[in-house]
Amino acid sequence: MRRTLPLFSGLLIVLMLLAGCGSPEPGTTPSGTTPSGDGAFPVTVPTAFGDVTVPEQPRRVVALGWSDAETALALGVEPVGAADWLAVGGDGLGPWVQARYTTPPQILGTLEVDLEAVAALDPDLILDTRSSGDRERHDRLTQLGVPVIGIPAGGENYKTTWRDQLRMVGAAVGKPQEAARAQADLEQRFADARAQHPQLQGATVVSGARNTLGEYAAYTGDSGRLAFLKELGMVNAPQIESQRTDGFSVPISRERMNLLDADVTVMQAISKDTSAIANDPLWKAVPSVAAGRGVLLSDRDVSQAFSSASVDGWRYALDRTVGQLADAAAKAR
Repeated sequence: MRRTLPLFSGLLIVLMLLAGCGSPEPGTTPSGTTPSGDGAFPVTVPTAFGDVTVPEQPRRVVALGWSDAETALALGVEPVGAADWLAVGGDGLGPWVQARYTTPPQILGTLEVDLEAVAALDPDLILDTRSSGDRERHDRLTQLGVPVIGIPAGGENYKTTWRDQLRMVGAAVGKPQEAARAQADLEQRFADARAQHPQLQGATVVSGARNTLGEYAAYTGDSGRLAFLKELGMVNAPQIESQRTDGFSVPISRERMNLLDADVTVMQAISKDTSAIANDPLWKAVPSVAAGRGVLLSDRDVSQAFSSASVDGWRYALDRTVGQLADAAAKAR
């Protein structure tokens, strides 16, 4: 089911961080979206628009959904077309992506898809696993007469979990074992981090962002950013979760900045510069921040990797944030 997003959340998504996808508790497996198969074709992948059959090994993959391209690359498949949701530029890959293209893809639109540009690439598979979940968008893509892997069965707009995306892409491109290994690797990394930093278990957290207009918002339960933090054993602060709506975030007025207080407060900028946050007296007055428990993601690559909800992105972000998060959580004990 498609949902309408609050104004701030919509701005975040359109401009920079549209990917916020929920995730199950660490170590659990969602039901209803797991494709079966051992890499043999044909393979059937359940989606919100019905079961989609991929008849044979795809050779020309177009990756339109958020993180679909880097997920395919992580499995050894190079898309011929890709959408650059994070506006990285060039081939659309941030430095967190381990595999690189041998031939750069055609960069395609994100919110609006140019059907003629996609058709010109002569695709035999279209990946759109983390996108708007819009029926019109899906139907337009299916006019090309090739399998289109949309959001999962029972899924919602931009809320495809990293696990579901990995399994769906893995099945569609004939790499289910590789997908399973990548999932197990990331889950083990999170498990190791939890074991090494027990102070994170049960620590309350607020994950937020400040847009270019100086407006703050905090993410709620379906956001991929919170999914990352939950993998570490942290929990969304109750004063934020209690305001949860159909969107990904709740606005925080400058008169109510104390709502950002928690054991740990994580903040991003919807721009290339976090100095406006660091220098904001209201940010500095948030109790957790004043007590040294604020984590400002000032490194743009780390911030984007944190927002990617992809295997490579979260490996990169985990290595570069877990120490800061653990140090902040320890101060709350």
